[in-house]
Amino acid sequence: MVRGRITGLAVSDVRFPTSLGHHGSDAMHPDPDYSAAYVIIETDARDGLKGYGLTFTLGKGTEVVVCAVNALSIHVVNKDLEEIVSDFRGFYRQLTSDGQLRWIGPEKGAVHLATAAVLNAVWDLWAKQEGKPLWKLLVDMDPKQLLSCIDFRYITDALTEEEAHEILQNGLLGKTEREEQVLKHGYPAYTTSCAWLGYPDQQLKQLCTDALKDGWTRFKVKVGADLQDDIRRCRLIREMIGPDKTLALAPLGIGVATGEQCHNRVIFKQLLQAKALSYLQIDSCRLGSVNENLSVLLMAKKFQIPVCPHAGGVGLCELVQHLIIFDYISVSGSLENRMCEYVDHLHEHFKYPVVIQKASYVPPQDAGYSTEMKEDSVRKFQFPQGEVWQKLLSKP
Repeated sequence: MVRGRITGLAVSDVRFPTSLGHHGSDAMHPDPDYSAAYVIIETDARDGLKGYGLTFTLGKGTEVVVCAVNALSIHVVNKDLEEIVSDFRGFYRQLTSDGQLRWIGPEKGAVHLATAAVLNAVWDLWAKQEGKPLWKLLVDMDPKQLLSCIDFRYITDALTEEEAHEILQNGLLGKTEREEQVLKHGYPAYTTSCAWLGYPDQQLKQLCTDALKDGWTRFKVKVGADLQDDIRRCRLIREMIGPDKTLALAPLGIGVATGEQCHNRVIFKQLLQAKALSYLQIDSCRLGSVNENLSVLLMAKKFQIPVCPHAGGVGLCELVQHLIIFDYISVSGSLENRMCEYVDHLHEHFKYPVVIQKASYVPPQDAGYSTEMKEDSVRKFQFPQGEVWQKLLSKP
């Protein structure tokens, strides 16, 4: 039973200087500083629980998202939490349909990233009050309640609410067995941590060696800066991992995977209708939080496209594990051609970090959305007044 009136919303600009080690580097982003607009919401409930949410950014521009969060806060503060979750579709529309803020969206860009951060915090608080990890909160929901969280505007030509209800009803068959299976074996993952574009060969070799020792069998390589160097680096990776491990190459039947930068459910709808992708890469923060991701998972099921989420950056692994575990248990019902990205960066800054065993995500057991950062980490890396940034910015 949810409870409490939201009495406060605070947002911080938290940045980690990952560019110093070329972590996260690719052809389009040579020097990313993995960052987040980090939201905390408080209520007057006696339990003292708080909701934590974030949206992923790459350093510069995080201050813009922070401003957008503050602009959206008028729709959040003084709201009753029960009022929100009992009409989550309406609350989602309120955030995304502000008559003035909508002009600099709608449902895309900095305003939509801010929406994700706010809604992620609401979902975290809801799950905490129910005493469940988010994936379990979703799995245990009645299909009608789950659908009441989704805004079906602009996608009914691809998926109606009635069709979505039928998908969830069909997903009830074998759901208990799938939940038991994923609790026992986890959800399969692949690693991107070995082959960022800015890594020198020696570092790449060492990381591949370490990953193989840890049991990784599926590897992602960043390419796109120089064709000949791409070919050379892919050869190097193949030599390191051997012929029996999976490397993402077209001759192996691996098709187009996209979606980590798709702004909203409408773009995903259009890509699915056009049969333009083979693998769908949802992002827990690019879309409007759990609400919008639910609609995309359901569309992917209808169009029979495997979902392989994007999960690099700050906290994306922590968040998206909940979505993909729910998808397997309640929507897709399959692990065929499905895996979730994993990046081994910055998990130590979270109170409930991901757990990987045998190259698979272990389903979280702590209540909430796994979004809560350690207070010490926020204090150290808050931009620009955090002690880490004070030192870096003071250098000549």
